[in-house]
Amino acid sequence: MRELSGLSNIVLIGFMGTGKTSIGRRVAQILALNFVDSDAEIEAVMDMSVSDIFAKYGEVRFRSEENLIIQKLSRLKRTVIATGGGAVLNPANLGALQACGIVITLSASAEVIDQRTARKGSRPLLKNSLASINEMMAMREYAYRQGDYSIDTTALTVEEVVDELVQLLEEIGYDKGQG
Repeated sequence: MRELSGLSNIVLIGFMGTGKTSIGRRVAQILALNFVDSDAEIEAVMDMSVSDIFAKYGEVRFRSEENLIIQKLSRLKRTVIATGGGAVLNPANLGALQACGIVITLSASAEVIDQRTARKGSRPLLKNSLASINEMMAMREYAYRQGDYSIDTTALTVEEVVDELVQLLEEIGYDKGQG
């Protein structure tokens, strides 16, 4: 296990639909930290939705913007950072996020992800089929295993995950620091 003392950020990674944004917002409120979502930051910079970025410019351009945003976000302090599902596929992004915070992987079953993402309808890489979800999850599993801790959100409400995450942070002696 890597040394976590002195890391003031909480970084949430994991597949789309695992709850990174909704859980991150609540944890930030409870711990009086800032909150930022990397996809929302990309949308603000490019003044278009992630789906529109993919449609107009493609995945390569999106990942380029994502890399720039992750490098910027990794310099923040006292922040809960919710990443896009593919952000940690780039080793440079993963390294920057690990250097700035405690990395928590959120996971869920493919069936639950299918249900959660079907409601949104704006996931450009997801074909909203169990087969495509399982395939993408398998390809990304190696990156998600790099988290310091993991929470399975499959059978939990947002509040239950938030409670579990806050309890975990207390147990490991998380100190949000003054930075």
